[in-house]
Amino acid sequence: MSPAPLSPVHTAGGDPAPAVETEGLTKRFGQQVAVDGIAMRVPQGSVYGFLGPNGSGKTTTIRMLLGLVEPTAGRRSLLGLPMPHGAGHALPRVGSLVEGPAFHPYLSGRSNLARLDAADLLADPRTAGRRIDAALDRVGLLAAAGKRYRAYSLGMRQRLAIAAALLAPRDLLVLDEPTNGLDPQGTREVRSLIGSLASDGTTVLVSSHLLAEVEQICTHLGVMREGRLVAQGTVAEVRGTGPAVVRVQTRQPEAAARVLDELGVEQVTRGAGEVHGIPGDLEPEKIVAALVHAGVGIQGFSVARSSLEDLFVALTGEGFDVSG
Repeated sequence: MSPAPLSPVHTAGGDPAPAVETEGLTKRFGQQVAVDGIAMRVPQGSVYGFLGPNGSGKTTTIRMLLGLVEPTAGRRSLLGLPMPHGAGHALPRVGSLVEGPAFHPYLSGRSNLARLDAADLLADPRTAGRRIDAALDRVGLLAAAGKRYRAYSLGMRQRLAIAAALLAPRDLLVLDEPTNGLDPQGTREVRSLIGSLASDGTTVLVSSHLLAEVEQICTHLGVMREGRLVAQGTVAEVRGTGPAVVRVQTRQPEAAARVLDELGVEQVTRGAGEVHGIPGDLEPEKIVAALVHAGVGIQGFSVARSSLEDLFVALTGEGFDVSG
């Protein structure tokens, strides 16, 4: 006899619980700590960019969320249901793509999806044809449904993998590096598809190392470094955690840099006609006055928050691929 359905958890204010929530989630492999006590929160209806360099713990976290790897410690829930107790009710509402698609090269796209659907004990075989065509249409592959998989481009293969995750209605879609290895056109195709799914109300958790991709489609961010979640929130909130940067445009960059150093501005760097650094608590007026007093000609002056690229380098200690 099947277990009684679990009721989704709501917050004290009656709002829906997060689509994904963890507390103290930890995974050790022997003496190595792959994920170290993270508290993750993915709001329902969001596109959550899960970022970090290779080896930072993103895929291990995703595997724990989906029940593919058992945590060493901590708790996690999907769609308001505790895992693993609620897996039987939560996971049918979750679609996932983890570490790339795997299909039979000599079968067509439609036949590959038919085999996957037939292996799903919860799928209704009477509606298989209609659902397969709907999934192919959703990812823009209906016209190519009869083509063999080996003839698909990389972008088409990734879209077919997403179609496999959409064979049944999903409230949450978890995509681990969905644009990995794609050319710019394939990346645009997948990015457009994610945006389209999100606009229909599906919560999307997308693991990525491409800043351009994240900036264009994500509403929320989580940044991993060496197994720890070092920043999380809306894009604006995470961007706001970065230090302010002062930029001085001048024909005398050497002299301007000396003034900034003397004032205590940190990480002063010089470029072609520009000097920038982190002013800390120094008031912009004091910096401008010091430059003028030193006889430095100022062509432009601004104070702004770090770019996402600067912020991620500061948070992770590594550069990110900004192409996309």
